[in-house]
Amino acid sequence: MIQAEGVDVVTDESFEREVLNAGLPVLVEFTADWCPPCRQLAPVLSAVAREEAARLKVVQLDVDTNPETMNRYGVLAMPTLLVFRAGEPVKSMVGARPKRRLLQELEDIL
Repeated sequence: MIQAEGVDVVTDESFEREVLNAGLPVLVEFTADWCPPCRQLAPVLSAVAREEAARLKVVQLDVDTNPETMNRYGVLAMPTLLVFRAGEPVKSMVGARPKRRLLQELEDIL
């Protein structure tokens, strides 16, 4: 998996603890090694994680090694970005996007 710098990796086992029980809203990238747009998104996620650390937690989940979580949320395409607040998915975005657009899409969450 292409890990974005400064972004934690979650698994099926740690998802509830790290995402559903988090105090902040959490942006989860469902990603895979074989996904070129996921590579494009890695530096964007790193920048957003750094700039919005006080308001948003950013994590990645490798779908190839964590199919349970992927199936639970009906994720079909990579990358899929899901935002969770208080344990519930509140926003879904599919595909890579530039940082400015991602931040615009997250405005109502932050």
